[in-house]
Amino acid sequence: MEKLYSIQEVSRILGLPKDTLRYYDRIGIVSPSRKDNRYRRYSKDDLIDLMNIQIMQYADFSLDEMRGKLGFRKMENIDPDYCEEIAAFLDAKNAETRKKIAHLEMVSQLLNRAAETLRDFNDESDQQLAEFVRKIFKDIRKNEAEISKKGCDDHQG
Repeated sequence: MEKLYSIQEVSRILGLPKDTLRYYDRIGIVSPSRKDNRYRRYSKDDLIDLMNIQIMQYADFSLDEMRGKLGFRKMENIDPDYCEEIAAFLDAKNAETRKKIAHLEMVSQLLNRAAETLRDFNDESDQQLAEFVRKIFKDIRKNEAEISKKGCDDHQG
């Protein structure tokens, strides 16, 4: 017989608040079994799902994204089309993450240059910082224009 865990045990094991576990049950992300007394009883598979949720949240997935993707492990006959759909979703999520990393790298460079400029303030370092800020501003405006155009293109039809 498989060991089942109480909400208290799961909260302690995974470091998740009980309210969070109740919320996940309410919205259907992880729905533990219930006995006659209506207490939640979590299986080992439920704990694995909850660990995956924590990992996906760490990777910046939304709850809605997770809700649609978690059933993969539970499928008995895995549909190749579904696998391709999930793989494409993960590719898109990875591309989004790479864009965020590039953005944060640029922010880090800006902060480093600003700190260096303030430590050794002179006209040349000030000009270099101003030039870097202008470059970032142009990149931001270019990306906004691309997003704006894409948004408009997506709504034509």
